[in-house]
Amino acid sequence: MKFDVTVFAKDLNAASTLAKTVEDYGFDGLWVAEAAHNPFLPLAHAALASERISLGTAIAVAFPRSPLLMAQTAWDLAEQSGGRFILGLGTQIKPHITKRFSATWGKPIPQLREYIGALRAIWRSFQSGDESSFRGEYYNFSLSAGGPRPMPYGGIPIYIAGVNIGLARLAGELCDGFHVHSFHTPRYLRQVLMPAFAAGRERGSVRRPLSLSCAVFVVTGADDAAVEESKMLTKSQIAFYASTPSYQPVLELHGWQDLVPQLNTLLRRARWGEMHKLISDDMLEQFAVIAPPDELPYKLRERYDGLLDRAGFYFPFEPSDGSKQLIWQHAAKAMGR
Repeated sequence: MKFDVTVFAKDLNAASTLAKTVEDYGFDGLWVAEAAHNPFLPLAHAALASERISLGTAIAVAFPRSPLLMAQTAWDLAEQSGGRFILGLGTQIKPHITKRFSATWGKPIPQLREYIGALRAIWRSFQSGDESSFRGEYYNFSLSAGGPRPMPYGGIPIYIAGVNIGLARLAGELCDGFHVHSFHTPRYLRQVLMPAFAAGRERGSVRRPLSLSCAVFVVTGADDAAVEESKMLTKSQIAFYASTPSYQPVLELHGWQDLVPQLNTLLRRARWGEMHKLISDDMLEQFAVIAPPDELPYKLRERYDGLLDRAGFYFPFEPSDGSKQLIWQHAAKAMGR
């Protein structure tokens, strides 16, 4: 199992140093999340500052970006990094796509399937020098104005992210990897998502194994006070996701579906501070790896052996955060580097 870290690019000028630190620790990959900042610009800095680690988006929102612009950006990062770039895509949800990004929301799974097909058609044209042509319900390309030069890294890996079986099947059908949502349990991954991946692979033409990646919820701390704070924060995050109806299948598998309306009511009334109280310790143990810092990476590996190919912690890698420095040091030590 590879061990990765996720970062939120708050300071573009610090991206090179951060990537070098990730590599010096010995981690396998660096994922940049799309939040307040563009996820691609830090990776250009990271590619120059590193030599070994994988570099990817976890995730970049697909639909607000033209497939051609996405294809160009991914191509440039793949070439700059020497083939270490992984394009991680996500659909987001309708209110964000239409009201935040002012973009078109269709049927997300057919639209994303078509989006991936358009990306690969454009990359083929970049590599061959032929005119690009793609026709679909959502995307049409029939005019070429020249593309970048061919390169040895044209087979850019595509990961998509999701919670439910529709996107899991699509990943199995078309993709190189899948970002498993942090809001899952090993039982849900094993009993619900794995069969969906397999069904997609049977339907599609991809024969290589699907790589599974996840930033896993963890509870840890150097002392009792830190552990209790970690528990509260993790329960709060679980409660936030559990309040959303689209995540209900995870809860239904465990018989916890009655929590959804209760949490949703608290959310609508802005009673944020009460939501974590509805998450029991038993639920927490199902969603999170709980261990002291020196045991945490080993417990994570033990729990997900045979399930995940790449794993990391849910919280971002911030080496300047002294409260988590020991956690990262133990994680690096566990990797044997």
